[in-house]
Amino acid sequence: MELSTLQGASGGWQTPLLNRLAVRYTYILSNVTIIQLPMLSLRTLACASSVLAAAAASAQSDTRTLTVYTYDSFVADWGPGPAMEEAFEAQCGNCDIEFVALENSAGILNRVQLEGENSPADVVVGLDTNLMAIAEDSGLLAPSGVDTSALTLPIDWTSDTFVPYDYGYFAFVYDTEALEQPPTSLAELVADPDGPKIILQDPRTSITGLGFLLWMKSVFGDDAGEAWADLQPRILATTKGWSEAYFTMFLNGEAPMVLSYSTSPAYHIEVDGTDRYQAAAFDEGHYLQVELAAKLATSDEPELATEFMQFLVSREAQTSIPLGNVMYPVVDLGDDLPGAFGQLIQPADVLTFTPAEVRDQRKAWVSEWLEASTR
Repeated sequence: MELSTLQGASGGWQTPLLNRLAVRYTYILSNVTIIQLPMLSLRTLACASSVLAAAAASAQSDTRTLTVYTYDSFVADWGPGPAMEEAFEAQCGNCDIEFVALENSAGILNRVQLEGENSPADVVVGLDTNLMAIAEDSGLLAPSGVDTSALTLPIDWTSDTFVPYDYGYFAFVYDTEALEQPPTSLAELVADPDGPKIILQDPRTSITGLGFLLWMKSVFGDDAGEAWADLQPRILATTKGWSEAYFTMFLNGEAPMVLSYSTSPAYHIEVDGTDRYQAAAFDEGHYLQVELAAKLATSDEPELATEFMQFLVSREAQTSIPLGNVMYPVVDLGDDLPGAFGQLIQPADVLTFTPAEVRDQRKAWVSEWLEASTR
């Protein structure tokens, strides 16, 4: 019987119709089978309704909710978040993952620092090695409880607080239809007054922008300020975040080069079916980014938080990383790694600073960039 047969014009349950349920109904299920339902009283229906409501309330109260702070692209329709949420909730049973999407990785750290011990977050997903020491110094994080010994990374991993879930290298992606021959080194990019216009991100608000700041410092050292000054005439724009730089400006042809990742072309090859966009390989090497998850010490669901972070580095979750987050997975996916990843540039050298160096020097290096930018 459809629901509409039990509803009056006002949409409420109507007593005359309920009374009709208190008679014997005969349902003919086939030519030879007849089932008779017993007469149901209004009291019986009311009791059944109460039992169902109580069961639903009990099931809801038994559901464990895990609040996860992350950045917006992680939970976008094309990001890895939706697939991971569905897979983990199927695995954990009575749990519900609630993603809270923030603008960027730096915003995640700022949010939990502002909320302090009152933060509703159980897990943060989207910090990186450049924010590690700052995040750890906050005293808001707890040991992950996750075994990371089998992960495949370009660097050794020893932290028991942070769980790496992907990695990549900062690079300049260029449009081959607008730029036939890109620079082959960071030094060439900086020094050539007739070189291509570029789009960057602000190191104060963008994790990608901070990565380029560190890349410049690792290559030019004490001369980084002069290098920034030399580069200024060629910077078309410095955006607040990566999405604006890449999707809004670069893909609309506003400049032939944009700061992004060496893995970005893989998405265009696999999803868009084009090799138009490529990453320029620089002789000095490329700066490494490892993205991280961590558990808050104040989590109401510490065991579920650990379970979720262990899931992040499982093969099932990691298959969502290459094209969902467009980064390298931290486990060997074998044949499940999209073929386009075999066509990507490989850094001549892997450049990094320690998390402590970034914590201690970031403000000074940002000031150096600001000073050069206003000359």
